[in-house]
Amino acid sequence: MSVEKVKEYFKKFNMESRVQEFETSSATVELAAKALNCEPKRIAKTLSFKVDDKPILIVVAGDAKIDNAKYKAQFNKKATMLKFDEVEELIGHAVGGVCPFAINEGIDVYLDESLKRFDTVYPACGSSNSAIELTIEELEKYSNYISWIDVCKF
Repeated sequence: MSVEKVKEYFKKFNMESRVQEFETSSATVELAAKALNCEPKRIAKTLSFKVDDKPILIVVAGDAKIDNAKYKAQFNKKATMLKFDEVEELIGHAVGGVCPFAINEGIDVYLDESLKRFDTVYPACGSSNSAIELTIEELEKYSNYISWIDVCKF
């Protein structure tokens, strides 16, 4: 199970106990915010795209949406999200639990500027009923991100 892979990943940093699992679904921003009792904008949603047939992840704030012009300026391509049935195979986590931790090899991770408004955010942990609270510095450290980018509007 994907959440177990994420817990194993965080075990290397003695942080596996910070992974929260819920009785209810946290598969959408709204459901995750309800499960965590926080504002939806503090959910760090991880979006999966394809650039030149290579999957990438972009972690954005819960209230952010991809700005197509900014995305095209960043990647020189139109934004193309992975298809639902491609996500688990290409990323290593199913839709609803996609996160930047314990993912398949060779996937570039980017963090969007929309997250910088917060002290802490809540990314998923590989399942549709899990999350972890991380500071922005921790998100940088554990996501192995390539760079900060600005591809959203909110």
